[in-house]
Amino acid sequence: MVQKKSPKKSKIKKEILDFDLLQEAESQEINENLNFSDNALEVLRRRYLKKDENKNSTESPAQLFRRVAKAVALADKNYKAKKEDITKTEEIFYQMMVGKDFLPNSPTMMNAGRSLGQLSACFVLPIGDSIPEIFQAITEAALIHKSGGGTGFSFSRLRPKGSMVGSTAGVASGPVSFMRIFDSATEEIKQGGTRRGANMGILRIDHPDILEFVKFKEDLNQMRNFNISVAVTDEFMKALNNNSLFALRDPRDKKIIEEIPAKQIFDEIVHQAWLTGDPGLVFIDRINQLNPLKKISEIEATNPCGEQPLPPYDSCNLGSINLANFVDNHKINWTRLKEIIWQGVHFLDNIIDVNNYPISQIAKTTCANRRIGLGIMGFADLLLYIGIPYDSPLALQTAKKIANFFQRQAIAASMALAKKRGNFPSWKDSIYAPKQSMRNATATTVAPTGTISMIADCSSGIEPLYAVAFTKTVMDRTKLIYVHPYFEQLAKKEGWYSKELMEEIVQKGTIEDSSQIPDHIKKLFVCAHQISPTQHVLMQAAFQQFIDSGVSKTINLRNNATEDDVRDALILAYKHGCKGITVFRDGCRREQVLTKGTPSPTEPPLAQPPHVPRERPSILYGSTEKIPTGLGNVYVTVNEDNKGPFEVFATIGKSGGDASSFSEAIGRLISLCLRSGIEVAEIIDHLKGIRGPNPVWQNGELILSCPDAIGKALERYIQKKSTLKLQWEQKLTSVLPVPENMAEQKGDVLCPECGSAMKFSEGCFSCPNCGYSKCG
Repeated sequence: MVQKKSPKKSKIKKEILDFDLLQEAESQEINENLNFSDNALEVLRRRYLKKDENKNSTESPAQLFRRVAKAVALADKNYKAKKEDITKTEEIFYQMMVGKDFLPNSPTMMNAGRSLGQLSACFVLPIGDSIPEIFQAITEAALIHKSGGGTGFSFSRLRPKGSMVGSTAGVASGPVSFMRIFDSATEEIKQGGTRRGANMGILRIDHPDILEFVKFKEDLNQMRNFNISVAVTDEFMKALNNNSLFALRDPRDKKIIEEIPAKQIFDEIVHQAWLTGDPGLVFIDRINQLNPLKKISEIEATNPCGEQPLPPYDSCNLGSINLANFVDNHKINWTRLKEIIWQGVHFLDNIIDVNNYPISQIAKTTCANRRIGLGIMGFADLLLYIGIPYDSPLALQTAKKIANFFQRQAIAASMALAKKRGNFPSWKDSIYAPKQSMRNATATTVAPTGTISMIADCSSGIEPLYAVAFTKTVMDRTKLIYVHPYFEQLAKKEGWYSKELMEEIVQKGTIEDSSQIPDHIKKLFVCAHQISPTQHVLMQAAFQQFIDSGVSKTINLRNNATEDDVRDALILAYKHGCKGITVFRDGCRREQVLTKGTPSPTEPPLAQPPHVPRERPSILYGSTEKIPTGLGNVYVTVNEDNKGPFEVFATIGKSGGDASSFSEAIGRLISLCLRSGIEVAEIIDHLKGIRGPNPVWQNGELILSCPDAIGKALERYIQKKSTLKLQWEQKLTSVLPVPENMAEQKGDVLCPECGSAMKFSEGCFSCPNCGYSKCG
């Protein structure tokens, strides 16, 4: 079979980055009336639309999708497509996005047709057992996070804690200590101005430090930018089944360091997963057995949400089809679904050619393997529209039928592209050679779709509904009732709708106990915590049976679930062919999910999050102090709310200068710490004593630097705090009462951007109001 060479990106790269080429797209359809909800439009505005230096949007949603469609369609030029055909493809891509049939992953919508040009979401980086290799990985991760991607790492190659370090005769600190460095580095990187970095940390179950790894997220203040998973081997599962000892091995020479009962390790995994939701499991041997490139590359890690296993320096771009849009008269429209699957494969394959990769080795590996991840969202909605309860045997049958059809059509589309464009370059070493042409090493993935499902107004991924109705607190503290539109439609159609009933549902958080709602509706609108752990796992397995890569799904458990429930779910996932599993018990974290109603007196209350920034009141009071420094006078303003110091502003020099930006950054970070509950004394201790090149004197006191000045100003403010606080309380009482924060009382995790309660799904917290996501 003759292979065609992959095209060089240079043919179109200049055009993709040429803003003049996109000028026409940016001037069209400004006032087009797209069928997006107010909530979806707000997410687009906050997360995706281009903005000027004042953070004002400079494009409309229609322009955004036109920008993306045009940039991605231009890849066809590499394959000698005619201009009119490229225009036609652009229109197809545009229509399937604005029609909410298909949406690509977030980096594509943010960056396509723009100077950054990084369009992929998923990356895996290697970590070698040396200081240079470790810090090279940190540097490369920072570049990826800055461009909008998430990273996965295996720390399994690092020598165990206590090992000798030959070059210095010192003692190794072990994988866990280096993970903390990665986490700290991630904390400092803001992804593309819109998303914070997200990581997956993985350690093999036979690593000598496995018990430390499993337990170290028990302190939820640690590793806030990491999900963690244990890479579980078939050998371990066999030892667990036989209740035998399991060998822990030095990763450098595979010598046995210790043998301990497999059950001891598994019991600790179960306990921690029950306690905090971490770690998850990835069944690493199964992943590699099904790896289409196992001859040339071993997979050792996944992306942050676990659905995309990748070898080192590989990446994958994702996109998802909204199944809810393919139901006509309570039946699935298979013909139209096939068309969108084929167009989705075309779209994602094009991204590989127009992508601007952050690291050259990633570009080389990605273009050699050409992995894509076409997935689905809106599955729970589809089941509702065709009248099938999520927790029924018929739902599992429907899942298998959809996944089978989806996989067959995605493979067929990739094969058709291969005939036109050539096989992926490493095809000759893949499982497909020599009989089957393939354009992409993998074609399908089921991703979380947390933010893009909000834009599409559908349920996320293959998850069930989290709730039928809930209260959303918008940024001005207005509380709005949100009800699933199909539930409301049926209520009105069948004659049992009332505003009072909807408010009752929101208050209780469930429809199970309502006497006004018919039983067939209760059965149809089953939600996550009503579904058994077994059904959750079987649903994931039903899709995994046909999907190339992984399936992102959270096994949601009620708060009163036991450790045995967790244990059974983990073992069931392995037995039924899943590639990984994440469990989450309601209320198990201080970072609690969106809660439904008020916890009952018999259930343990949900703990409060440790460091969620509190919301800014309209009016604050404080004082400003002028302090000389070697860079000039710094003006330090400290403001308070009713809980204490709330924010600090530090101004020095002219706006736009290095000194000004430096002082502004310090003020912002101090304000974030104050709003997040960090002790003022601790902040002061970290600032005071920092020495700069030009110390100056003020009233007999040496001011060492700008940070030292800010710390001393904050300290002086605290010393006279009692008088200022009294003045503040008197003024606040007469001007603006502090409104009650209901979400905070309930124990929800509050969004750091808009203050709404966040929800946990598919391994990640996301905000249903503004689209903020901890995992990108």
